[in-house]
Amino acid sequence: MQKTGEPVGVLVGAAGAAGAGSGPEEAGGEPGGGLPRFWPLLLLGAAVVPGTALFLLGRWGDAPAVQAWRTVCLAVTVQALPFLLLGTALSGAINAFVPERVFQRLLPRRPGLAVPVAGVAGVVLPGCECASVPVAASLIGRGVTPAAAFAFLLSAPAINPVVLTATAIAFPGSPAMVLARLLASLATALVMGWLWLRFGRAEWLRPVVRHTGHHHGRSRWDEFRTGFQHDFLHAGGFLVLGAMAAATFNVAVPRSVLDTFAGAPWLSVLFLAGLAVLLAVCSEADAFLAASLTGFPPVARLVFMVVGPMVDLKLIALQAGTFGRAFAVRFSAATVVVAVACSVLIGGVLL
Repeated sequence: MQKTGEPVGVLVGAAGAAGAGSGPEEAGGEPGGGLPRFWPLLLLGAAVVPGTALFLLGRWGDAPAVQAWRTVCLAVTVQALPFLLLGTALSGAINAFVPERVFQRLLPRRPGLAVPVAGVAGVVLPGCECASVPVAASLIGRGVTPAAAFAFLLSAPAINPVVLTATAIAFPGSPAMVLARLLASLATALVMGWLWLRFGRAEWLRPVVRHTGHHHGRSRWDEFRTGFQHDFLHAGGFLVLGAMAAATFNVAVPRSVLDTFAGAPWLSVLFLAGLAVLLAVCSEADAFLAASLTGFPPVARLVFMVVGPMVDLKLIALQAGTFGRAFAVRFSAATVVVAVACSVLIGGVLL
């Protein structure tokens, strides 16, 4: 798996080549910054091929179904794209402008204590899960222990003020639901950080080759642009794949299936946990969808809001592209189990 990331790093950044003694001209081939030689053709293909495929599908199959699929796919992508831009911009800024000693001063040296600090720090990133993945990768590249970076990755889209405010609006007169979401999400992030610290293995985590850190004698703005370009183009492709999978589920599964599981408490919890993974709703909007599921008990709706920002189809795709498939499969599966357990325990007490 490590080999698959090398061409991307060669095309988008000169950091690896610089470490071996080569200059920016050798690494990128272009003084302006490392685009593929045939990038206009790639861009044209990316613009034309999907539209052509949709047009042919619309003429061949059920046009309303194809239109619904296209609408959901575009909605998920457009909804997440601004936050992906925010995350990749922040990731590039961390690499180019923030010295490594800053993280050494802010985070405790003991990894076990760094996890809760990083988890609570998730409140400062007002974005969805798409933004947290590149930021977590950047933190690891800057020397932050992976356990702390993963705690931040899970908590940032779930406990920031935008999400909590949206939850309060979606559930008016129910502050207990807001508190339960905050506590269950934070508990899940911390437990997963500590679990990775205890059971995580280095061979599961294989970040792609990327630009990391400032190199003496180079423009920080050029380094910011290079890191931002790499992260956005790389993560954006996996975002689209996740959005396509979520759209397929939305169109293929009848809404009547929801009513089948609403009556049984445990089945409703498990069903809404799986639904959160498949629907891939942005964390800023999932509270309104959860509030509309009035036939389900409050604990099940809490599970939906806790699982969704931490594990969904587009997030799994982003994690697989950033950290490797071995990591994404194990980490996502464990996160679902921990999130459901924390939500049931905390929701059972508060709700």
